[in-house]
Amino acid sequence: MTFGLSTHLFHGETLTASHFERIRAHDFELVEIFATRTHVDYHDAAAVAEVRRWLDATGLRAWSVHAPICDGFVNGVWGRAYSNATPDTALRREAVDETARAADAAAAWGAGVIVLHLGIPRGQPIPAGDNDAGALARSLEPIAAACAAAGVRLALEVIPNDLATPGALLRWLEGDLDLGAAGVCLDVGHAHLVGGAPEAAEELAGYLLTTHIHDNRGKADDHLVPFAGTIDWPSTMMALVKVGYTGPLIFELPDHGDAARVLTAAVGARARLQGILDDLNGPLAFE
Repeated sequence: MTFGLSTHLFHGETLTASHFERIRAHDFELVEIFATRTHVDYHDAAAVAEVRRWLDATGLRAWSVHAPICDGFVNGVWGRAYSNATPDTALRREAVDETARAADAAAAWGAGVIVLHLGIPRGQPIPAGDNDAGALARSLEPIAAACAAAGVRLALEVIPNDLATPGALLRWLEGDLDLGAAGVCLDVGHAHLVGGAPEAAEELAGYLLTTHIHDNRGKADDHLVPFAGTIDWPSTMMALVKVGYTGPLIFELPDHGDAARVLTAAVGARARLQGILDDLNGPLAFE
């Protein structure tokens, strides 16, 4: 497995070449670009082309793009949420369109996966009537079609709400909707909040396209650096190896007020995770 880093670490800033240079300087090979217009304007063809030049210049590969979840993030304040599960038709169509635009940008950046939230996670303000399964069902096929047209695969993310638990994701993927080649983003931190990360990896075996790697203490979606919370990382890595997952491990970390410190800590956590993987993939020891 290779390692990557989400630009969520710099989410409150306008994305620049220097962000990619910092990521590459810390020996990450892959990047997930967080599609929020205050971070990177995926509506703007010139801005999209510029990001592709920065990727090429640094030798980073855009593995995935996180579909838009809000209209902005400035000074630590989240903007208006996009929800593909709202019963408000105009707002739902807006969320679908924003994902379609991000899928086109993902293709331009050479990314093969777009990661999608289903509705709004618990812990965030959820408008009355939102996270409606019927509304989400009306959104998923158009989103999947837009991703297919762009040539990227749709990954439904495990998040803490009833629409996106591991069991719920299986129902969407194995139900009557035509979602093409869609699969799952195993967000390890979110899975820890809804039944356990190793358990989620095994339940979703065969559908895993990508991951989000972060930690928490089992109570809230803290997005801590791995090993700073209560996730059992050896068991989680063992489960991923057991189900044959060979995709990347993408760190999804906020800056927690100090991006440089978080980036350094992520490098240390990466080494510990690699050590676990090396032990799992090494020869069996017999006494």
